[in-house]
Amino acid sequence: MTSYKKTLAIDIETFSGVELGQVGVYKYAESPDFNILLFAYAYDDEPVEIIDLTKEPLPQSIIDDLLDSHVLKTAFNAAFERVCINTYLGVTTGPWDCTMVRAWELGISGSLAVVGAKIGIKEEKRKLDGSRLIRTFCKPRKPTKNNPATQWRGEDKPEEWAAFVEYCKRDVEAERAIRNGLLRIPIFDKELDLYRLDQKINDNGILIDTDFCHSAIEISDALTEAKKQRYLDLTGLDNPNSLVQLKDWIYEETGETVASITKGNLPELIDQFKDFPNIVEVLEIRALLGKTSVAKYNKMLQTACNDNRSRGNIQFFGAKTGRWAGRLIQLQNLPQNHLTDLDTAREAVATGDYELVEMLYPDTTDVLRQCIRTAIIPPPGKKFIVADFSAIEARVIAWLAGEQWRLDVFEQGGDIYCASASQMFGVPVEKHGINGHLRQKGKVAELALGYAGSVGALKNMGALKMGIDESELKPIVEKWRKASPHVVELWHDIENACFNAMDNPGESFIINKFLSVYMHKKLLFIVLPSGRKMGYLKPKVVPDEYGRGKLYYLDTVANKPAYVETYYGKLTENVVQATARDCLAQAMMALDDAGYKIIFHVHDEVIVEVDESDESALESISEIMGRPIQWAPGLPLRADGYECSYYKKD
Repeated sequence: MTSYKKTLAIDIETFSGVELGQVGVYKYAESPDFNILLFAYAYDDEPVEIIDLTKEPLPQSIIDDLLDSHVLKTAFNAAFERVCINTYLGVTTGPWDCTMVRAWELGISGSLAVVGAKIGIKEEKRKLDGSRLIRTFCKPRKPTKNNPATQWRGEDKPEEWAAFVEYCKRDVEAERAIRNGLLRIPIFDKELDLYRLDQKINDNGILIDTDFCHSAIEISDALTEAKKQRYLDLTGLDNPNSLVQLKDWIYEETGETVASITKGNLPELIDQFKDFPNIVEVLEIRALLGKTSVAKYNKMLQTACNDNRSRGNIQFFGAKTGRWAGRLIQLQNLPQNHLTDLDTAREAVATGDYELVEMLYPDTTDVLRQCIRTAIIPPPGKKFIVADFSAIEARVIAWLAGEQWRLDVFEQGGDIYCASASQMFGVPVEKHGINGHLRQKGKVAELALGYAGSVGALKNMGALKMGIDESELKPIVEKWRKASPHVVELWHDIENACFNAMDNPGESFIINKFLSVYMHKKLLFIVLPSGRKMGYLKPKVVPDEYGRGKLYYLDTVANKPAYVETYYGKLTENVVQATARDCLAQAMMALDDAGYKIIFHVHDEVIVEVDESDESALESISEIMGRPIQWAPGLPLRADGYECSYYKKD
C-alpha cells in the first residue's frame, strides 16, 4: 500500500452556466463561465481552512501539493473536485482518493449526510442542508432591468455568503470524519488502483458522431410530424394529445366505450378494434409516437465536450457487487442492433432524409433505436475492438459450486444449453441435431434458475412465449436443480454462513476454499475469491411465517437509510456477479498495463480504441482477457471479440 507524506481533504463550491446533472462534470467545467468560488481544505487532522477565490488566488503552496504525487487528495465524490480543479488550473492533479467510493466498497451507500448518519457521525459533522445556498450562488440568476447580472456575488448577499462559506467548511469536516471512520475498516488495496484506472477511462471518454445524432433527431422530428398529421387527418380531432377527444371519436366510429387508453393496453385495444382499420391505424400511430424517442441522441449531444467526446458515463462501484453503473448516456442499456444491413441503415440515417429511411424500412422508429450504438465512433485512423467474456456468470457459479460437469462443458468448448438439457432429461442433446428441441428448455432453465429462481422466474424469462407449456415449468425447475446439486448447495451454504457469522461476531465461517463470511462491528462481510470483501451494513434476521429467518440489511432507498430484504438466491447472485466483476477488473488492469486505451465497458464487455492498422489487437486483447487468474485456479475463462468502425453488437 502506497504511503503519503500527508493527506489534503478538499471541498469546493463552483459556478457554471450549465446544469451539472444534465451534462456531467466534464462539460460543466468546460463552460466559459465556469469558476471555483470557494476552496475549503484541511491537512491531516489540522483545522479546516477556506480560500475565497472570488477575492484571492489559490496559494502556490496548495497548488504544489495538488500536483505532488506524495500528497493524497481526498473528497466525497472526488471525481467532481478532481475534474473541476484540473480544469481550473489547466494541469493534472493527483493522486486522489474518494470517500464516497470507500463507503460504497464497504456496502455503505448514499449521500454525504446519509453515509455520515449510517456510520454514526454526529450531526454537527454531517453535511448541512445547503441546497438554497447552492441555488443562490452556484447557478445562474435571471437578469432583471434593475440588476442585469447573471450571478449573485458575495457582496450582493453578505450574510448568505458567510453561511455559504461555513457550509463549504463543514463539508470538509464531514468528509474527514467519515473517512477517518471508514479507514478503521481496511479495503482491498487493489481497488485504489482500479479506481484510478476507472478515472482514466472516464477521462478518455467516447467520441460522439454529432452529425449523425443531429440527422437522427431530424428524422425523428419529421416522422413525428408526419404521423401526427396522419392522425389528425384520420380523426379530425383538434388536439391529438387529448384522450377524451380520442375516446369520443372511437365511440362515434364504433358505438363502443373505451374506459382507458394507456401505453400498456394499446395492443389489447388494437386487437379489440381489428375490424376498424382507421381505429387500428390511429392506435398504432399513438403506440409509435409513444416509442419515438431520441433521448439517447440528445443526451450524447448534451454531454459531448468541446472535442465531441462524452465523458463521465461510468460510475465506479455503482452497485453492491462492485459492478460499474451507468451515468448520463447510460451506456449499460443502449438498445441492441439486429439489422442485417446495419451499414446501409446507418448511411440512410446519416443523410437526415426521413422519406429515404421510411422508403427503405417499414419501422423508422426501430431503425433509429438500433442505430443509437453506432453514434459512438473511433477517431480517424482508429478502430474499435469489442471483447467480452463468454458466459461469465455461468462459468463463475459452476466454478464456485464445484459443479464439475458444467466446468467440463466450458473446458471442452461445449454448448451449456445443450449440456444442461442433456443433464436434465438424461438424453444427448445437440443444437440442430438429436433431441435439439430440448435445447430451448435448457436455455430458459439456465437463464432463469441459477439464483434459486422457480416457476415465476421461468415465466419472467419468457418460457411461455418460447412455446413451453405451463404444466412443464415446475418439472423443469425440479430437473434443473436435481442436475445441479452443488449449485443448490452453494445457495444455502452462503446464507447459512451469513446467519452463523451474525450469531458469532469476529469468527470466520468458511463456505468453501474460495468464499468465507464474518462480522466486523456492524458490517457483515463476504470475502470473495479475489480477496475483496462485499459488505452488508447492520444486518438483522427477522422471523418469517415459516419459522425461518429473513435476512435484512441497511441500504439507501430514495436517498434515505432503509432496510431491504435479501435471501440465499440473491446472496449467491451478488457473489457470482461480484466475482465476475473482479475478473473484468483484472482483465482491464492487464489491458491497461499492455498499453491499450479502454474508452468504456458495459457489463462483461470492454471497448478498446486501437490503430486501424493494428491487425493483432483483437487476438491480443482476447488472449489477455482469457488468461488464467491466480486467485481463481480452475476457472475456465474465455473472451471473444470483433473489430468495428462504429460501436455495435456483432
